[in-house]
Amino acid sequence: MARVESRQSLLANWRTVLATSNPPEGTLDPVSRWLVLTRAAVLPMTLTAALVAGLLGVNEPGFHWGLFLLASVGILLAHVSNNLMNDLFDLGVGTDTDTYPRALYAPHPVLSGMISRSRLATAALAVNVVDLGILIALFAARGWVVVAFALAGFLISAAYTAPPLRLKKRGLGEPSVLVVWGPLMVGGVYYAALGHVGWRVLAASLPYALLATSVLMGKHIDKLPWDAPEGTRTLPVLLGAPASRRVTQGLMIGFYFVILILVPLGALPWPSLVAFAALPVLRRVWRTFERPPPAEPPPRYPIWPLWYAPHAFVHTRRAGALFVLGLALAAVFKF
Repeated sequence: MARVESRQSLLANWRTVLATSNPPEGTLDPVSRWLVLTRAAVLPMTLTAALVAGLLGVNEPGFHWGLFLLASVGILLAHVSNNLMNDLFDLGVGTDTDTYPRALYAPHPVLSGMISRSRLATAALAVNVVDLGILIALFAARGWVVVAFALAGFLISAAYTAPPLRLKKRGLGEPSVLVVWGPLMVGGVYYAALGHVGWRVLAASLPYALLATSVLMGKHIDKLPWDAPEGTRTLPVLLGAPASRRVTQGLMIGFYFVILILVPLGALPWPSLVAFAALPVLRRVWRTFERPPPAEPPPRYPIWPLWYAPHAFVHTRRAGALFVLGLALAAVFKF
């Protein structure tokens, strides 16, 4: 009985972390600690990109399940590594402090005392080493093109916060997410599974890339009061909050318009229109972006001062899941 209760307690802890990015109350078990350190709550965004690639290619001649799964694990580990490195680089250049949102909406790995800076660097290195092993295996099977996809993703992800480029500080962080979560992730996994990739697949990667970018835009709008005084020129800092909210709304509605364009062009199967069932969620989220954030967080709100980002994430999660469902229906019934 005690063992069952212990297992249920662990599962409850993991659900808490995955839902809020925050650790549960009480003693932190090793898995929950790792989920917090890696910001595992946002990893489903990368898993969705992998599923889009797999479902687009699963019925194509020569689809290789093993290489597809290997590439999917590879991009998930790349996302983990990116999260770890971002915390290291932002801490190193002085962006992350005890009063910056990164340390307010969830524990910062180093500032909270969960892990030392050197151990965090070791963890990032270890993840990158494992990912390098996966890349070597994919190179042996598919050649240099798959390396080009992976290297481009790594360089953009590292340059997002790392000197000297620091894309986030130059208003280029948001476009970089569009490129990484779209053509690079979806195109790269598709190429690993099949050994070729065409314009239709790269075009089909764009709807979900728009959703991923909307989440980052929301997060940077939330951080605007801190980023602007520090000279971190994210796109919301450059555009201002009202215009940035309109741009984010445009990214979210763009998801649906791009699907409408790509279905007649043959880049997406018609069942992908199932994604339009997320419009009621978009309507609710849209209203949130019509107004400034509240002065105080609602009761029991766990990730303050983030406000727009979690709302954009709710829409991304629903619309992305329905998009995947539509692609799955097309794959199963071969539409």
